[in-house]
Amino acid sequence: MAKGLDIGTMNIICSEREGDDVIFTQQRNAFLELESSDLTKTMLDSSKVLYIEKDDRIFVLGEEAFKFATIFGKDARRPMRFGIISPNEKDAIPMIKLIVERVLGKPGYRNEVLCISSPADPIDLDMNTLYHKKMMEALARRMTYETHVIDEGLSVIYSELADYDFTGLGISIGAGLTNVTLAYLATPVMSFRIARGGDWIDEQVSITTGLPKDHVCATKEKGFKLDLEVEFGSPEGALSIYYDALITYVIKNLNRKLAEITPPKVEFPVALAGGSAMPDGFSKMFERKLREAKLQIDISKIRLAKEPLYSVARGDLIAARTQEGEEVEESKTEESAE
Repeated sequence: MAKGLDIGTMNIICSEREGDDVIFTQQRNAFLELESSDLTKTMLDSSKVLYIEKDDRIFVLGEEAFKFATIFGKDARRPMRFGIISPNEKDAIPMIKLIVERVLGKPGYRNEVLCISSPADPIDLDMNTLYHKKMMEALARRMTYETHVIDEGLSVIYSELADYDFTGLGISIGAGLTNVTLAYLATPVMSFRIARGGDWIDEQVSITTGLPKDHVCATKEKGFKLDLEVEFGSPEGALSIYYDALITYVIKNLNRKLAEITPPKVEFPVALAGGSAMPDGFSKMFERKLREAKLQIDISKIRLAKEPLYSVARGDLIAARTQEGEEVEESKTEESAE
């Protein structure tokens, strides 16, 4: 069967085939501590909320953690920051493990192929991603999946640029970071990430407006439009300002990294993906700024993924199915040789 898994700072998403359709299973990568009581547990059980008990505490996980955080005026705790396991969150690994197990489920057969997307080391922050990558691999392999890791930007290219022979620029704007990969015929020519994404926008707007970060995030996800004229001083206005700043920052670093390579002399399509690319007007603003930047490569078409939030997970699935096909062929070859 094969599966793809996108372990993001904001969402953990599994993708798999069901007939001719791709099915996605998703949970927020977050948790919230509540006071433990029999009444609380009864309410959570009746509502089928994902939670665990630990040391006389109750931890609500996933989407419900954000809902409870909004109700109680708190910020949900996040196991990951900047796209990797947060070193400041002592409960990070067990919480991620529980959410991944719920989303991924048991393999349909032993050594079912699973591809997990992984970020590169950031170019603007002293941070190494090796520990995070190895921990996620170990978690999946303990569940008896045959696990492979793929660059997150390349996952976007697999998902969105098949019509261009997997040649192009894949940009994933997630919550914790932005991943960028330039590929030619499915082969990465350049790959990097920057430690800014949707969380950075939320934090800046929270500082500016005094609103809780989760309130800002909820505003961003509920009908926010980048090209909308908004009241001066409103959270929507602050969101527009910092989205503009993020896009400018991404393109500036893209041009800087392009200067370090000699790319093929072809026109590259651009695929935009990630949860933070979803607001109306995002792709229009990105395209305008990209055209104005005079990049050191020729750009053809700029397209927003049909389902930006699921694009990376879909690309992971394509990579897993390809890997599984290769392994099947290798197995057939070995059997024939015997």
